[in-house]
Amino acid sequence: MAVSEPIPVAGMQDVSPAREVIYRHAVVVRMTHWVNVLCLTLLLMSGLRIFNYHPALYWGNYGYRGVPALLSIGSETDPESGETVGVTRIGDVSFVTTGVLGASYDFERGMVRRAFPAWLTLPGEPGLALARDWHFLMAWLFVANGAVYLLFGVLSGHFRRDLAPAADQLRARHILADIWDHVRLRTPRGEAARRYNVLQKLAYLVVIFLFLPVMVLSGLTMSPAVTAAAPGLFDLFGGRQSARTIHFLVANLLVLFVLVHVVEVLLAGVVNQMRSMITGRYVIKPQVGPGAGSAGSSRNVIKREVES
Repeated sequence: MAVSEPIPVAGMQDVSPAREVIYRHAVVVRMTHWVNVLCLTLLLMSGLRIFNYHPALYWGNYGYRGVPALLSIGSETDPESGETVGVTRIGDVSFVTTGVLGASYDFERGMVRRAFPAWLTLPGEPGLALARDWHFLMAWLFVANGAVYLLFGVLSGHFRRDLAPAADQLRARHILADIWDHVRLRTPRGEAARRYNVLQKLAYLVVIFLFLPVMVLSGLTMSPAVTAAAPGLFDLFGGRQSARTIHFLVANLLVLFVLVHVVEVLLAGVVNQMRSMITGRYVIKPQVGPGAGSAGSSRNVIKREVES
C-alpha cells in the first residue's frame, strides 16, 4: 500500500501548479532491473557468438547442413567481382546483408565471413567454450535474479498494484487514447504520470510472464542433460531445434522491447527516468491546460510515496 506524505518546502513562491516528487521504485525493483540489464546484455552477446558457429534455424528434432532451414545467415562469393557477400535467407527468400549479417568488415582482415559482426558478440573472436561459459553463467544469474523479483512482486503486491491494468484502463476508448498519445509522442503529466499507462503494463506483463519464461525453458530444452531428466520439454516445444528457433525469435522480440523502452525513456526525460530507477525518486510534471489545478500556490509540495 502506498501512502503520500506531504512535505512543505518553505520560502518558495510559485504561480505554476504544484510540482511533486514521489518514491516510485522500491529498492528490490531497482536492483533486479540493473542486474537484468547486465544479464540480458551478456546473454545476447554470448548467444550471438554461439549462434555464429551454426547460423541456421530449423524446426523439429534435427538440424544440420543439407536440411532446409527456416532462417540462415551466410555468405557467398560474387561471381563477377569476386567479393564476399553476406546473404540472409528466410525460407526461399534471400536478402543481401553485407556489412551487417553474413559478412562484416574487420580492420585487420577486411571482409570476414560470419553471421553477426565481432563487435556484437562475446567473445569478439572465435571461442565457443568461452561463449558457452558466459552464457550459462549469466543464464543462472538471470534465473536467480528473476526468482527474487517474482517473490518480491507477489509478497509486496507490486504486480497487483503497479502492473495489473485497472478496469478503466482496459476500456477500448482508453487503450486507443493511449495508442494515439504514443503516436503523437505525448508523455503523461499530472495524475496520469502516477501510474504506468495500459500499454506499458501490458508490455511488462507479456515480457515478465511470457517472453522470459519461454526464453528460460527453451534454453533448457537445448541442454541434453536437462532433457534427459525432463523429456517433456521436447513435447512442449516440438523438438530441440524448434526450441532453438523459438529461443532465437523470442530473444529478438526482447531486443525490440528494449529498443522501444529506451526510446520511451528518451522521450519521457532521461534524467527523471534514470533518477527514478537509481534513487527511486520520480518527478511528476504538472498537468497543463484544463484540470491543471489552481495557480498562485504559495509553496511547492513534495509527496513521498512509501510502500508498506
